[in-house]
Amino acid sequence: MAQRHLDPTNTTTAPADAVAGYLRERATEFLRALRTHRETGGGTASGAEESTEAALALRRSARRISGTLHTFRPLLDAEWSESLRPELAWLSGTLGREHAYAARLDRLVNALNRLSDATHLPTQTAVAARPETGPSSIGAATGSTEVGAGTSQVRAATGGRTAAGAARVGAAASGTAPRPPATPDRGNLTVGAAKAGALLDRQLTLARTRAHSAALQALGSSRFHAVADSVAVLASEVPLTPSAAATDLGPLAAAAHDRLRDAVSGLPLHSAGHPYNAEALIHGLSPDTAPHPQDAPWHQVRLLLRLHRYALEVLHPEAVPVDLRLLAAGEALNRHRDASEAASAAASAARTPRIAPATAYALGVLHADQRHEVEASRFAFQQCWQKETVSTS
Repeated sequence: MAQRHLDPTNTTTAPADAVAGYLRERATEFLRALRTHRETGGGTASGAEESTEAALALRRSARRISGTLHTFRPLLDAEWSESLRPELAWLSGTLGREHAYAARLDRLVNALNRLSDATHLPTQTAVAARPETGPSSIGAATGSTEVGAGTSQVRAATGGRTAAGAARVGAAASGTAPRPPATPDRGNLTVGAAKAGALLDRQLTLARTRAHSAALQALGSSRFHAVADSVAVLASEVPLTPSAAATDLGPLAAAAHDRLRDAVSGLPLHSAGHPYNAEALIHGLSPDTAPHPQDAPWHQVRLLLRLHRYALEVLHPEAVPVDLRLLAAGEALNRHRDASEAASAAASAARTPRIAPATAYALGVLHADQRHEVEASRFAFQQCWQKETVSTS
C-alpha cells in the first residue's frame, strides 16, 4: 500500500536541469571537502578533527552522487554513469570504515558499562565451569535471551529470568544437569566486563587504525584521482542524454519508492511487531561466523530508503518536505544497522582463542544485549511503518 508522504511531487524546474543542478551541487561539495581534507591533514588536534569531518563530507557527497546516478540513470550517459558508480561506492565504503569502528567501540563500551551496573544480570557459575571458551560462550550468554525482546522495556522486565536461562544453556554445554540460579556475582561480572572492554578496545582500535591507513592510502591512489577528476568534470558539465530534457522525473522517483515498498513488504513485520519475538536471537547460539541471516533484508531496506530520500532531494531542490514518520523510520534502521554490527563485533571478540571464561561470558551477554537492540529497532520500524499505512488507508 502506497504511503501518502512518499509520493513524489512535481517541481517547476525542468527535469534535466533539476538532475544536473543537483549533481553539480554535490560535486562542488565533494571538491570543497577534498580541499579541506588536504589543507587540514596536519598533526594538530583541531586539524585532525576538521580532516575527519571533511572525509565524512566526501563520503556523503559520493553517496548522493552515486544514488542519483542510479535513480535517474535514463537521463545520464550510461557508459559514464555505470563506470563512476562503483568507484564512488568503493570510496564511500573506504572512507566510512574508520568512523564506523570508532562508533562501534563507543557503543559497545557504553553497553558494557550499563550491563555491569545492572541489578539483574546472569551469573557466571555455569560458564566458569565449562572447559572451553570462544564461540560456545556466546551460546551460554545468549541463553539469557530465551524470552526475546522487542523493546528495552522487555529486557528490563525479563531481567530476573536471565540467570536461569544462562544456567540452563551453560549446563547443557558442559553436560551437567541444570542447577538453580545462584545470586548474581556482580564483582566477577564487573571483572569480566572490564576485560571484555579491554579486548574490544584492542581489536576495534586496531581495526580503526588500519581503516585510517587504508583511507589515507586510497586518497593518495591513482584510482581516487581518477574519481576526483570525474567529479571535477561533473561540477561543470553533466553528461546528459539527448532525451533528458523530455524525461519526466516523477516516474523515476516513484520507481525508487516502489522498490522501497516492495522490500519492506518482504520483511517479517508481523513477528517484528511482537515485543517478545525471540526468533532473530536464535542465531546467536551458533558458532557460525557469517553475518546474521535475518539482517541483510533490513540493511537493504535502509539502503533503499536512503535512495528514496536522495530522489526527494532532486525533486525538491529548495527544501525537502519534512516528514517525521520517514525520519523515524530512517533512524530506526540506522539503529538496527549499528546494533547488528556491534553484536557481530562482540561475537567475533568472544571467538578469540584462550580468553578467560568471565571475559567470554561478558561478551556473550553483550552480544545478546545488542541483538535485543536489533529487535527493538525492528519493532520501532514496524510501529512507524504500520502507522504510516493506517494513516493513508
